[in-house]
Amino acid sequence: MTNEIIATDAGDARVTWHRAKKARLVLAVSHGAGGGIEARDLQALARVLPEHGVSVALVEQPWRVAGKKLAPAPKTLDAGWRGIWSAVAAPGLPVISGGRSAGARVACRTAVELGARAVLALSFPLHPPGKPEKSRAAELLGSGVPTLVVQGGNDPFGKPGEFPEGPYELAEVPYGDHGFAVPKRAEITQEEAVAVITDAVVEWTGSLG
Repeated sequence: MTNEIIATDAGDARVTWHRAKKARLVLAVSHGAGGGIEARDLQALARVLPEHGVSVALVEQPWRVAGKKLAPAPKTLDAGWRGIWSAVAAPGLPVISGGRSAGARVACRTAVELGARAVLALSFPLHPPGKPEKSRAAELLGSGVPTLVVQGGNDPFGKPGEFPEGPYELAEVPYGDHGFAVPKRAEITQEEAVAVITDAVVEWTGSLG
């Protein structure tokens, strides 16, 4: 595991690398608006994917590096993401653009522009909780590259059944909320829920070459 600080137009970002010994892809993945790279899904992917030929770059947006508690406007998030791209593309491998929640929106909005091989959208916030009429589906549908959505079955920001048909794949984490936490009464354990995430991403990245 290695860290590097990257200067962007939005401030300094931090990239934490979990490298595969024989990498064929890079997954650059960022956090949401309410947390950092310590999220259970991000940590699980960083632990598992290198064993399958995918180097993982966990990206902390400049606002997190600066110690701020609130995420900035979407255009500032996009600027931070653009700023780290040359670093994650430096190994010369195809790069999957990924993120959870707000980070997934950033990945979708910038994928074609940055030349991403694909998009991994974890807990895509299809709409604000309780406001399905304020849909962000256009961002997801407009990613322009192969896209995998991994969504909790009980995510208040959009349950799997609420997602429109489109040119993307969707994997459901049963009982999972927006952070993929499952209640103790669920028929699967928290460890099994996390395994659903990593298994789906391993299979999907295997299809990308």
